[in-house]
Amino acid sequence: MSASDQHLSKYIYFDRHFRCMAARVLPGEFYFTTSDMALLTVLGSCVSACIRDRVSGIGGMNHFMLPSGGEPDGPASASMRYGAMAMEILINQLLKSGAVRSNLEAKVFGGGRVLSGMQSMNVGERNAQFVRDYLRAEQIAIVAQDLNDIHPRKVAYFPRSGRALVKKLESTDKQLVQVEKQYSSALQERPVAGEIELF
Repeated sequence: MSASDQHLSKYIYFDRHFRCMAARVLPGEFYFTTSDMALLTVLGSCVSACIRDRVSGIGGMNHFMLPSGGEPDGPASASMRYGAMAMEILINQLLKSGAVRSNLEAKVFGGGRVLSGMQSMNVGERNAQFVRDYLRAEQIAIVAQDLNDIHPRKVAYFPRSGRALVKKLESTDKQLVQVEKQYSSALQERPVAGEIELF
């Protein structure tokens, strides 16, 4: 997987509800900011890690799903490399923007059971377990989490303050399920590189 497989969100707008600038983060995207703004996404089986420097307020959000196949529990499987790259890209961008690694904290969301039946192991559970394991290995504290269950979620994250809002959605949100199925299918068609360059 190359860095180009994770894209910086370009959907920036003024959010009337929160009365501030906002970025909408779609599957396969991330966004980081040094400004006081909102980062929003909608999650089904996918997971978002919201990471910030608790001192400076520099922070960001990603939105990713592990591809199915390979060895889900294998430490070097293709799907794990994909998830690790999604996390590394966000963390590296925060550090390049002035965040200090020892100040990083995370809030994690998603991993709902909305794509059940697509594979033998629930993709939402795999995503949720991956993000917890990854952050533990990187010694980045998870200060809040809302993972698994059967509900999709709408998440609003404010890196400057660290505030996060979660709204549970109907588990039968057909549009969300369709978007995640398309995203999952696209992941299967992309080879994942065997090496990851760490910052």
